[in-house]
Amino acid sequence: MTIRLYDTGARQIRDFVPLTPGCVSIYLCGATVQSAPHIGHIRSGLNFDIMRRWFEYRGYDVTFVRNVTDIDDKIITKAEDQNRPWWSIGYENERAFNAGYDALGCLPPTYEPRATGHITEMVEMMRGLIERGHAYEADGNVYFDVRSFPGYLQLSNQDIDDLRQPSADGETGKRDLRDFAMWKAERPGEPSWETPWGRGRPGWHLECSAMAHKYLGTAFDIHGGGLDLVFPHHENEIAQAKAFGDDFASYWVHNAWVTMSGEKMSKSLGNSVLVSEMVKHWRPIVLRYYLGTPHYRSMIEYSEEALREAESAFARIEGFVQRVVEKAGGVVEPAAELPPAFIEAMDDDLGVPQALAIVHTTVRQGNSALAADDKEAAVARLAEVRAMLGVLGLDPLDPHWAGEADRGEDLHGVVDTLVRLVLQQREAARTRKDWTTADAIRDQLNQSGLVIEDGPDGPRWTLGPR
Repeated sequence: MTIRLYDTGARQIRDFVPLTPGCVSIYLCGATVQSAPHIGHIRSGLNFDIMRRWFEYRGYDVTFVRNVTDIDDKIITKAEDQNRPWWSIGYENERAFNAGYDALGCLPPTYEPRATGHITEMVEMMRGLIERGHAYEADGNVYFDVRSFPGYLQLSNQDIDDLRQPSADGETGKRDLRDFAMWKAERPGEPSWETPWGRGRPGWHLECSAMAHKYLGTAFDIHGGGLDLVFPHHENEIAQAKAFGDDFASYWVHNAWVTMSGEKMSKSLGNSVLVSEMVKHWRPIVLRYYLGTPHYRSMIEYSEEALREAESAFARIEGFVQRVVEKAGGVVEPAAELPPAFIEAMDDDLGVPQALAIVHTTVRQGNSALAADDKEAAVARLAEVRAMLGVLGLDPLDPHWAGEADRGEDLHGVVDTLVRLVLQQREAARTRKDWTTADAIRDQLNQSGLVIEDGPDGPRWTLGPR
């Protein structure tokens, strides 16, 4: 089966046909680093990390570009409010984003260009657009003439006569209020760069068109980003790039938001949940499960209850993995092949929820094999589970997650000794048929967050969900 993706521009799921056989080029709109990331920001990077992993599993050579917008109105405003250099705010938050991506197991991009490192490419693009009659200079600003490009607004499916283009302070001299700024004239106290039209700084949309052109050429396969970027950002990127002469992206893929009380998670609404705080209270692998397992085009309504449900679901998978490893007496390597049903689900527009159902079914089969003392079958199921979790970035035995286990390794031995003493008391009560005392001990352990399971080799304990 061919990989199929929902293309926002076509408004339908399309078979994926790469421009170059065996290769995939992806440009993802990354962070605007005016502040530290919340989980809504990281969801986008995580969704496209899963896409990238899936293409690689299917044998593609992936070039993955995720940019950093390190100059922006909000960055400049915060620099003024905090009396700090604008670049220090951008760099601090860029590091916070990368820490968030890394904490949740996202693979590093092939290239991660900063906007301020590509002023030359932006000037070249503006010069070409002015020469072709698609852009003009006014009062030191450079604007794109939207009526000069017939395909404008096809991605967002709007009528140009109804368009209300966002404008910022200082954007004077427009021929048409619908035109958008590619370059903003210098203002006192703001960072600026020299151009043929005077000093100034780049507009948001120009940055991505220029960087995609530099790193992926005149045409590439997939352009991604959050659903909120369809207009104006992606619409304006298309206009600039195609008017410049590029074919630009063949497929447009957009992830949905993380919401709170039905609203998009946003710092401006005061409803964001910072990744740096979340990882203090929730294991990063659980956060990845929570954010990465819904379909990328589905909204996620944030709640602690939903996070606890994700934690419980992952604990069932992780518990199975641990039990089989103990039974096998060592690590079980992932299977070389994935179950066909899992592949079919992932090929169909990255159907992670359907693929995850195959994981849970396989876990149940493995638990049944354990209950029947069928070591060979249990090991085979674990090999399949590890292979499936691996392409989702959720294999608890992957070295990336080893640090989570290491943090509790010293305490684990102490807790194990204490729990086994209590379990010996419980076994003694069971031997003398004092079921009331035995049940009371088990219930007290459960209340402390431990799950006690009675098996043919005696009782064992695991940490339960919070």
